Amino acid sequence: MKKPISEKERCFCRDYAYSGDARGSAARAGYIISPGRSAAKLLARDDIRKEISEIEKQRSGSKGCAEKGLYRLAFGSVSDALKLILNPDSLTEKDAETLDLFNVSDIKIPKGGGIEIKFFDRQKALEKLATLESPSENPQSSFIKALSMGADRLVQDDAF
Repeated sequence: MKKPISEKERCFCRDYAYSGDARGSAARAGYIISPGRSAAKLLARDDIRKEISEIEKQRSGSKGCAEKGLYRLAFGSVSDALKLILNPDSLTEKDAETLDLFNVSDIKIPKGGGIEIKFFDRQKALEKLATLESPSENPQSSFIKALSMGADRLVQDDAF
C-alpha cells in the first residue's frame, strides 16, 4: 500500500506549482540538505507530479505564467546572488551557469572593483500578486462598483 503524501511534500508541491522553482521550493519546504537533489527525487515520483498537476489546474488561467514569475520575485532566494557578491573570483564558468539570478534586475562592475547588484522590488511583486488574486479590487472594477452604487441610490431616491 502506498503511503500518503506528507505535509512537507505537500508544501513542496504547492510552492512548486506557484513558482516553478524546484530547488527553491524544496528549500522552502524544509529540505535543507541538498534541496536540488531532494527536488529531483520528489519530481520523479508519480504521486508528487499528480499533486502538482492538481494544484496547477486549480490555479490555471492566462495569468499563470505571470503569477509564477511574480511569486518567484516575491519569495525567491537571493543566496546565489550573495555567492556572486562574496566570492566573484572563485566562481568557475560552470558554477556561474547554475546560479539562480531570477530576482536580479541589474549587475554592474564599477571601475573601482567589486560588484553592484540590484534586485527587483519584492513589495511591488507582492502587490501585483494581490491584484491578480483579487481582481475585483482593481481600479476599474472599483469605478464600476461606485457607478453601480450611485445608480442604486438614484433609484432608491426616486422611489420615495
